Amino acid sequence: MGNLFTQIPHSLPNEVFQDLISTKHVRIERILSRGQMSPEEGWYDQNEHEWVLVLEGYGVIEFEDGRQVTLKAGDYLQIRAHEKHRVVESDTEQVTVWLAVFYR
Repeated sequence: MGNLFTQIPHSLPNEVFQDLISTKHVRIERILSRGQMSPEEGWYDQNEHEWVLVLEGYGVIEFEDGRQVTLKAGDYLQIRAHEKHRVVESDTEQVTVWLAVFYR
């Protein structure tokens, strides 16, 4: 048993990635960010599909084609495997709590 809103530090100098479940076919991860973004030269290019949900705060995801999607609390997004993307903005006023489900 656990709670997605516990053990959230007030100060977050770096993003925090925590696997909640990890099996051969699926991985569920909690991500905490506060103002962090992906490195400018870095694009995520994942082997698995990703379904991501913002539970608190907000984040902006940019795709290689220039499209940007803003996710606020309750918003979710499907990202296909090898669809290059990166986080270009996250909430600086509060911790953004993301839930990411990776699957094949």
